Amino acid sequence: MRICIVTANYYPKVSKNLILGASNILKKNGIKNFKNISVPGIFEIPVIISKLINKYDGFIALGCVIKGKTPHFDLISASTINAIMHLSITYKKPIGNGIITCLNKKQALERSGIYKKNKASEATKATLSVLGILKSNA
Repeated sequence: MRICIVTANYYPKVSKNLILGASNILKKNGIKNFKNISVPGIFEIPVIISKLINKYDGFIALGCVIKGKTPHFDLISASTINAIMHLSITYKKPIGNGIITCLNKKQALERSGIYKKNKASEATKATLSVLGILKSNA
């Protein structure tokens, strides 16, 4: 089973936490053949996934967008999530959505695992579940 993690590094501390969360779940489920690819922001995630769609069995999209004072947040978030869903349905490949959309950095750190909850872990479990390889104790 080949899994690809595509991580937006716009917020490095958040991204690092997300990668750790995803990697831990993959390892607990016996997945050793996974690769992490870094991109500048979440908008680039679907492009990389589309380029690699036939090389992997599943993907995990990780990153963070924090709402600012302009509509940029809404446009980037919706476009990225829609593109990821389109790729998943079109190619019939699971793509776990571990992209955090939040209002401030504190929320981002909370959702990236600083306080035990990690959105990447949830996205990874979802991908493995769709692939039929999620162990019940992971």
